[in-house]
Amino acid sequence: MSTLSETRPARLRLRVQPLTAEAFAEFGEVIDSAGHTPLLINDGMTERYHALARVDTGGSEGHALINLFHARPYALPLQLTSMERHPLGSQAFMPLDAQPFIVVVAPLGEQVAPGDLRAFITNGRQGVNYRRGVWHHSLIALNAPARFIVVDRGGPGDNCDVVPIGDAEGVVLELDSAQD
Repeated sequence: MSTLSETRPARLRLRVQPLTAEAFAEFGEVIDSAGHTPLLINDGMTERYHALARVDTGGSEGHALINLFHARPYALPLQLTSMERHPLGSQAFMPLDAQPFIVVVAPLGEQVAPGDLRAFITNGRQGVNYRRGVWHHSLIALNAPARFIVVDRGGPGDNCDVVPIGDAEGVVLELDSAQD
């Protein structure tokens, strides 16, 4: 489990835990074919891993968008200063380059308390689907540039809220040496 520890009164260190479906369930779905039985389609030449996550477009006015993101890697430790949420629909990230990335989330609510932050690292083939309204940090690629398919909501309405977290010191994200 990730833990927060005080290094100075105003600065929190956020440690990263491996991404599992159970640990992430409060925030959304882990997109991973591991443990799922595929359906054989196309004359048995294709394995389909069906319904690994559900897209929430927030009703009849929204529609699903498929996007391609190119993310530059961050260096750790990383000072986190803001979080975002999408109140009108879910948002899914699926890596294309088998590169691990970090997911930082906080529970539903009007604001983000630094003590509520959780951080997860993917194994490089896992994706995530954030539930509508779940607070999350922007995409945190590691080690190398990475590409992602991103599925989210298009349509009318403001679907991105951004709030600052912590104070001027923010929250520092770091990997334990065992995870480097």
